[in-house]
Amino acid sequence: MTALSPQTFELSIAQLTDLQNLRVWSIIVSLFGDLAQRPGDQISGTTLTQIITPMGIKPEAIRVALHRLRKDGWIESTRSGRASVHYLTEFGRNQSAAVTPRIYARAPQPPQSWHLLIAEDGNSLTTLEETLLLPQYTQVNRRTALGYGPAPAGLDDLFVATLSDLSVPGWLQARLFPQDLIEACQSLHNALAKIPPPEVDLTPVQVATLRTLIVHHWRRIALRHPVLPQGFSPETWAGEACRTRVFDLLDRLPQPQLPALEGRAPA
Repeated sequence: MTALSPQTFELSIAQLTDLQNLRVWSIIVSLFGDLAQRPGDQISGTTLTQIITPMGIKPEAIRVALHRLRKDGWIESTRSGRASVHYLTEFGRNQSAAVTPRIYARAPQPPQSWHLLIAEDGNSLTTLEETLLLPQYTQVNRRTALGYGPAPAGLDDLFVATLSDLSVPGWLQARLFPQDLIEACQSLHNALAKIPPPEVDLTPVQVATLRTLIVHHWRRIALRHPVLPQGFSPETWAGEACRTRVFDLLDRLPQPQLPALEGRAPA
């Protein structure tokens, strides 16, 4: 496979690494979630380093991040001959699978039914905090959450109101789409527009590097902004235009197979 010219590849990487400080452990979570989420999938330490170091991250930082992820129960590591291999634990796979629909939804359809939860201090606030772990909920403030679909059972400590018509004041738009999220989305949108389309084939490792950066930045945005009906987002929100650019590039950078990343022929 012909490699992309160093200048073009480096320009593409630079557009994405300049957006914000990269947390190495979070980059690794994005990488495994995109490339090696299934049971049995594993990536060698050598390949992991080849994918991540073009982002300006040193091997020492990768080792520290892997240690943290092992300690937190996300990653397991073992030896295969002289090499180390890494893979998601069952916990890591479950956590990745839970957010995959949000990250990779090309055209999410806003729900039609909604309900509001309101808590008081004490037990009801604890119940609300636990409920907010469910993917259908968006926190409005410390005591209030907006959820779609029917309310689950076991919320007797909370005030639950079913909503058929929603009015969205400016303060709620600002709370659901804070300025830092709006700016991060616009910055990613602008950076993706500057990435030159590959005119020749990339190596599997180069594809993995670019995909990981794109997915990582989009993941940080997609998991922060809820799927809401039209009218909730402010005019400055570039979310859907950014989503289109993300998937246009991911389509041009199809997911490499793990044997190709490791330099092996497919089984």
